[in-house]
Amino acid sequence: MRNFVIGDIQGCYQALKQILKKAQFNEQKDKLWAVGDLIARGPDSLSTLAYCQDLGPHFETVLGNHDLHLIAIAFGIRSPKPQDKLQALLDSKQFHGTIEWLLSKPLAVKPAKKTLITHAGLYPRWSIKKALSLSDEIQSVLQSKNATAFLRDMYGNLPDQWSNSLEGKERHRFVINAFTRMRYLKATMALEFDSKSHPSSAPSDILPWFMFDNPKLTKDHRLLFGHWAALLGELPKKYACPAKVHALDSGYVWGNSLSLHCLETSKTIQHHA
Repeated sequence: MRNFVIGDIQGCYQALKQILKKAQFNEQKDKLWAVGDLIARGPDSLSTLAYCQDLGPHFETVLGNHDLHLIAIAFGIRSPKPQDKLQALLDSKQFHGTIEWLLSKPLAVKPAKKTLITHAGLYPRWSIKKALSLSDEIQSVLQSKNATAFLRDMYGNLPDQWSNSLEGKERHRFVINAFTRMRYLKATMALEFDSKSHPSSAPSDILPWFMFDNPKLTKDHRLLFGHWAALLGELPKKYACPAKVHALDSGYVWGNSLSLHCLETSKTIQHHA
């Protein structure tokens, strides 16, 4: 059995099938893990989700910002965006079941020892254990009778600073933002949402989250994330986070490539648009 982690698929079903074929992915023996954003912007979100669901125990994903937006649409809290090309999915008979399936998914998952998958990364003040615990908190609320209120309250940029004393919707909003929207942080480790560019062109007063030291990690830890297409799947040769960090959103939906990383070999293959 091999474990593969794939970058943001974003409804690019044919590219997904092609890269799995290239990797000789065995649907009965191997397991596919996803960094979230399974849907939106690409041409076939419906087939993408159907395929992932059909893999059963051979597939797992964390939720990305686009996945959460789809859930919010299903709850009547947000409206679909034309550019996300979701209408076929929204009109399908499988839509309700798909939403139930997504509601069962976490924000962080541990596929192997000392390894963490999230959509946007790991906030530098959190350990892997803390991240998994916070993910469990959110997953519990999403599956509760309070899901509608939670989804309505999750939008917004504040609070931008983490504190263990945060409670209620403020705590939930920060956790959601750190797991699904984070790219840059200010020197105070406050989340910064205005910048989406490559670090080479970012303002001087902010840094990527992986440029901050995380004393709770060692060189034996691995972090795999997506979300940041401008990185094109590459990190600076030197970064402050002591763990091995793998950026897997290489921007296929924007005409670049789809990335697939094998945990056993530590090799990443790509399928180019």
